[in-house]
Parts: sequence; C-alpha cells; structure tokens
Amino acid sequence: MPGVQVLLVEDSPQDVELTLDALQGENLANDIQVARDGEEALDFLFCRGSFAERASGAPKLVLLDLKLPKVDGLDVLRIMKSDPRTKAIPVVILTSSKEQEDMVRGYHLGVNSYIQKPVDFDEFRAKVKELGFYWLLVNDPPPAKAFFAKAGD
Repeated sequence: MPGVQVLLVEDSPQDVELTLDALQGENLANDIQVARDGEEALDFLFCRGSFAERASGAPKLVLLDLKLPKVDGLDVLRIMKSDPRTKAIPVVILTSSKEQEDMVRGYHLGVNSYIQKPVDFDEFRAKVKELGFYWLLVNDPPPAKAFFAKAGD
C-alpha cells in the first residue's frame, strides 16, 4: 500500500527514537509518520488541520501511546474505532501504563494488541521489532478499499 506504513503516536522523544530505530533498522517500515499528541494523530488520520492537503490513505498500523497531550490515547482509539474510515486500521497500544483498567478499556474500544513498554532499552527495541514484524509482514490487513469505505458498504 503506498503512503505511510506506520503512524507512531508518541510524545516521548526517547521512545520515538527507539521505535524508529527498531522499525527502520530492521527494514520493517521506511515511511513512518510521527504524531506527538492525540490531536495531531487524528488530524493526520482524517486529513485535517496541517494534514488537510495530504493524499488520503490509511497507515498499515497505528502504534498508540496512552498518556498523550491534548487528546489521550484511549480517546484517539475510541474515535478511530467508531469511524468507518479508520475502524479497520490495526492499532497497537504501546504504553508504560501498568493499569489493568487501561488495558481493559483499550480492548473494549477495539484495540488489536496491548503491549506494556519494557523499561530496558534493548528489551524495548526487541519488542518493537517483534510487533513490527508481525503487524507489517505477517498479518494480512484488509484491502485498501476497506479503509475509506462509507458506513454500510
């Protein structure tokens, strides 16, 4: 699918760097868009705000932190999974939250996977490589036409 392969929604510069390094270092994803807060992520997904001129098209995967400025991760997930244009995009919550309630709410809202970020840098890289390998190479996503379909199609 042309365009962005991964939308990384993360406000920690260190976690952004580690995630990009893990995905690009293993040639799992070359086109990664980083959103530093939930509002920027939604603007990207729905081609609005500073992304109003971008060619529409869904990423193959959204890596979503929960603790975000402006719009938190669970709200981003809720909005994505309630809109027919973005409902089929796989979302992996990648968070430092140890709260079981966050995990339960994420699954109730339709997250595809929930991963707690390891504290150790090498473990973090390994975890991102594993999830990138699965979601970008092994998993069969729905066809591109499923992404911007109208409700009821």
